[in-house]
Amino acid sequence: MSQAFLKTMDENPKTMSLQEFVTLGKDSQCQIQVQGEQVAERHARIEKKDQSYLIRDLRTPQGTYVNDARVMEAFLQEGDIIRLGEQEFLFLTQEETTTPFPIKSRNDVWNEELQALSNVAKTEFPVLILGPSGTGKDVIAQALHENSLRDKGPFVSVNCSALSETLIESELFGHVKGSFTGAINDRKGAFEAARGGTLFLDEIGDLSYSLQAKLLRALENNEIRPVGADRNVRTDVRIIAATHQNLSEKIREGLFRSDLYFRLNVVSVAPPALALRMEDFEELLYTFARKMRVRFSFGAIARLKKHPWPGNIRELKNLVSRAAALYPRIHITENHVEKLLDKTLLEKSEERVSNDMPVIKEIEKQMIIKRLQANKGNQRRTAQDLGMPKSTLHDRLKYYDIDITSFKV
Repeated sequence: MSQAFLKTMDENPKTMSLQEFVTLGKDSQCQIQVQGEQVAERHARIEKKDQSYLIRDLRTPQGTYVNDARVMEAFLQEGDIIRLGEQEFLFLTQEETTTPFPIKSRNDVWNEELQALSNVAKTEFPVLILGPSGTGKDVIAQALHENSLRDKGPFVSVNCSALSETLIESELFGHVKGSFTGAINDRKGAFEAARGGTLFLDEIGDLSYSLQAKLLRALENNEIRPVGADRNVRTDVRIIAATHQNLSEKIREGLFRSDLYFRLNVVSVAPPALALRMEDFEELLYTFARKMRVRFSFGAIARLKKHPWPGNIRELKNLVSRAAALYPRIHITENHVEKLLDKTLLEKSEERVSNDMPVIKEIEKQMIIKRLQANKGNQRRTAQDLGMPKSTLHDRLKYYDIDITSFKV
């Protein structure tokens, strides 16, 4: 590696370029100064060896730690966490650059959540996208792929609710010739088709319980077995899943596996209903209208804003498409709008907006507890597993009244 960096792991992270020889410690002569009671004047040294970087402890009683293991010396690898006293550093072989997430919102709360996805996109963590139908979950999945380190690989989407159980298993894992009626040739499934890229499992909440178990094994072991095959195949995909279902209710009803939920929900994002982000309405409308060459009057737009939009962004796009088909090259007025609106779902629109938003507080609490148990109370590792900053984990521990001492051995 020609260049490497250390990034402090605190609330105001700082990235420092590593020279061929640097010393870390409290001494003012150290190239990287580290403060703290458990830090020695000259604590550790990092030096370049050929194309690698080696860290050496300078015989300190406090010790130098790499990934929580005390070392006298060790070659560093991308993502290693170095700890001197209470100060932690992340070892990087390329400088991190933050690029804005391509999807933006005028709603401050939703935009903040969207922009956090710019960092999520660069990881290999699974992402679970929750929320009402028509809110653009597939668009978010595509954007995550295009801004990931797998962007040169394929993006493969599978709708888990669109196929029968036999077909969805073949669609996911593939099959061998003769494994069932109609299997006249070997066929690769979505896991193989998405090799080196991203596999988007849409409507994961509709997957049958038996297939959930097979999917869980595939995710945990990074391997699949095609239908009718006698050997497993290694996989190489990043998983993004989405559903409009309330998974916490489905888990309570015994219809969705909690262990699969925990496996998928390392990072979750919940696009709000259109009615809850009306700040974006006009921009969305103009985007669709420009593509379909439709013009709306001021009065028509004002009327559209009063509609509750139970079908969310998809319903809005459909309305513009309907306008383009029924009234080509006509300036759409308020009178046209009344004929264009789909009022089928209006009676239950308020109920849908309320009930479709995921309620996962108890699930989140259990997920945190499960990771704390696995990590014996180590908060840094738990935060890393959950894909959240340590400060956020501390807030969650207080909110859920979780006693961290009960997990320590």
